[in-house]
Order: sequence, then C-alpha cells, then structure tokens
Amino acid sequence: MFLVRPAGAPARETGPDVDISKAVWLDLINPTLDEVARAEKALNTHIPRRNELEEIESSSRHHEQDGTLYLSTPLVRREENTAFSLPIGFVLTDNHLITVRYTDYYGFDIVGRRQAERDPAKGSPSANEILVEIIEEIINRLADILEGLGRDLDAISKRVFSTGSPRDPARAAEMLRETLRRLGHNGDLASMIRDSLLGLDRVLIYIGDRTEKEPQALKTRIKVAGRDIASLNDFDAQTVNKVQFLLDATLGFISIEQNDGMKVLTVVSAIGILPTLIAGIYGMNFHDMPELSWKYGYPYSLILMVLSVILPLFWFWRRGWFGAR
Repeated sequence: MFLVRPAGAPARETGPDVDISKAVWLDLINPTLDEVARAEKALNTHIPRRNELEEIESSSRHHEQDGTLYLSTPLVRREENTAFSLPIGFVLTDNHLITVRYTDYYGFDIVGRRQAERDPAKGSPSANEILVEIIEEIINRLADILEGLGRDLDAISKRVFSTGSPRDPARAAEMLRETLRRLGHNGDLASMIRDSLLGLDRVLIYIGDRTEKEPQALKTRIKVAGRDIASLNDFDAQTVNKVQFLLDATLGFISIEQNDGMKVLTVVSAIGILPTLIAGIYGMNFHDMPELSWKYGYPYSLILMVLSVILPLFWFWRRGWFGAR
C-alpha cells in the first residue's frame, strides 16, 4: 500500500494514476512487488525488498549508493501480551524519504498527522527533518515500552519475594511457572528493544553525516536523539540484569520447593523403616523368641512400632523440616 504524505495535506493511498514523484515522503506499508516497481520507476531509485531489509550485516543495513542512503533496522512492536520484531527500511535522497515497513507503527501515524496539520505557509519540511521526526517518535515509543516493562518487573519482584506466597504446593508451583513464563517474555522483549535501539543509533550516525547543509536546530535534535538512545540503552541493560536476577531468584525458590518435597519423601521413608523392621523381627516366629509366648508381646510390639514412628517425626520437627518451630 502506498501512502503519500505531502506537507499540509492528509496522507492518502494512491492509485496508479497519481504522480508520486513530487511526494517528499512516500510510505510503503507491506508493499507488493508491483507497488515497489512502480515507486522505483517514479523516483528512479532502488527500493529494498524485504529480504534485503532482513540482512544482519552492517554493510547491508547501512550503505550509500549514487547519493542515496539506504538504512534499515529491526523495530519491536508490542501488542497486548505479544511482542515481535520486524524490519523497517529508510531510503533517503536529497528530495525524498521512502519508508518501507510490514506492519503498522504508531510513530509513523503520529508524524503523518503532524505533517497533515502543518501550516503550508511555513514551508515543506525536508526529507531529513521528516526522518529525524520519525526516529524521535520511535524513541518515545520504545521508552514507553521500557517503562511498561519496568513496571511489570516490579510487580513480578513483589510477587516473588512476597511473604504471603501460597502455602498450597500446587498453587505455589503454578505461580512459579507463570513467573518463569513472564520473565522469559520480558527477557525477549528487552532483547528486541536493545536491537531496535542499536539499529536506530546507527541510523542517526549516518543521518548526521548528511546534515551539513541542514539548520543547526536539526543537528541539535539528532544529538539529543542520540543521547536519548544512550540513556535508553542503559535502562535496557539494567532491565536485562533485573530479569536475570529475578530468574535466578525464581529458580532458587523452585529448588527450595523441590528440597521441601524431598524432605517429605525422606520423612515418609524414614518413619516406615523401623516399623517394618520391628514387624519383620516379630514375624519370624522362632520358638526361642522371648516375646513369642509372652502375654503382652503383641501390644508391646505395637507400642514399639508407634514409638518408632513418633520419635523420628519429633526429631525431624526439631530440625525444622516441617516449617518454623
């Protein structure tokens, strides 16, 4: 789909009879091969396909050819409890900005509405200005995602270290499993955000090299955006460390739960050994056994077996295996 975004006018989807060569910003959303070919013909510029945008080599993601700058970066998007990362591409010429993406992104729509509300009397923004504004909105969106991720980790931390954890083993195990799932999701999200920030930082570096003729205000915005990315990288690194800390803590609690289960099995095994031994001894029926013909031999053996259960239980209780004394 084509979206032509001229200054002072709303974005509009174009048909085959619309001249797109004069558009400052051409937004290609999940374009077909025919749409890409049409844009290339109208602007006389190569537009990268999806497989080109998905390349991971730096030389493929950022390069200049015949005065045209080709930039791409993975960009994370979060929808409810799902996060995914898709590539976006920027083709920057002296007069045009072409964006190629394969899903909707809120930052692009925000910038598009601003361009539609822009006063035509103030002049049309340059392609560099539009690109910097898009990157600024993407950075703001990534900051919002990181803030939400931080709040989620705070909630997980309170839940993991809460003294009011469920005493029911089944509920406790389910809580720990759910915690592991959430931590895994948050760890993946933090990793995707880091990749997005790294790509945007490189994009800004390449843009900065082409702004010699741009106003000082735009150069300042690029520097501020770079500092914002640096601060978000620091926050993301702190978030990854917190995810790892909570993961270690959760695994530690799982080990404790397993140890408690082994204690129960140990107690059950221990209290069953002595009664079995006593019953085995007095089940031998040897003629020379003193208790064989004793009138109180049977209750004596029962009492002995009960004591052999009570005494180990008391010993385990004194050692704190059944919780706080």
